[in-house]
Amino acid sequence: MDFSVNTYMLFARVPKKICFAFASDLHNRATVKMIKAIEKSNADALLVGGDLINEADEYQNGFAFLSRMAKSLPVFASIGNHDRRYRGDLVAKMTECGATVLDNASALFGGVRLGGLSSGFLKWGACDQSKTKDHTPDLSFLCEYSRFSEYKLLLCHHPEYYERYIRAFPIDLTLAGHAHGGQWRLFGRGAFAPGQGLFPRYTSGLYENRLLVSRGMVNATKGIPRINNRPELLLVHLVPEESR
Repeated sequence: MDFSVNTYMLFARVPKKICFAFASDLHNRATVKMIKAIEKSNADALLVGGDLINEADEYQNGFAFLSRMAKSLPVFASIGNHDRRYRGDLVAKMTECGATVLDNASALFGGVRLGGLSSGFLKWGACDQSKTKDHTPDLSFLCEYSRFSEYKLLLCHHPEYYERYIRAFPIDLTLAGHAHGGQWRLFGRGAFAPGQGLFPRYTSGLYENRLLVSRGMVNATKGIPRINNRPELLLVHLVPEESR
């Protein structure tokens, strides 16, 4: 399935203009076309928003994508629920591919404090919310991260975490995925998203000027087509507030 390249420009407390490419939910289906689109964007860095891989035995394309992109520009990656299915040392493998892995950790880049709140799903099978009890992310990391003085851009795979955990903290912008745009978009709304259920609130676009949700880059749901819901690569331009 083809994808769109959609651009957002936000005024921010940054020392200079900076552009991030945001790719989420590749589910081990990275393509040459995706790579070329990111390289053509002239982004300053690539942010990977979780679910780089798909299953325990479906990870080769995801890691190859990470390695290829890391040769072209800085890559920062966070951890989604499907990434938890990898049976090896995920952080070590992603680091070996050349990415800076933000596993409940942060890094300073271009005057922006990049953070990564990892998925609270911890093991294979935990995607079925009816069979597990607690998917709470690392809130101690959120507390520590919120104390940084720089503009804070948080990668958090789950948009449902925003209202439950993130909104109360002074975090400037959160980038999320996971919802796949709601799979079917009817009258501008998604039909279903994991963690949010039917007619979910957070599926695509900018909310409260603090949460930006990607529809993801592939059709990850087998056998269920997307309707009115094209996959996307996001380009996030942060512009100094004094430029208003």
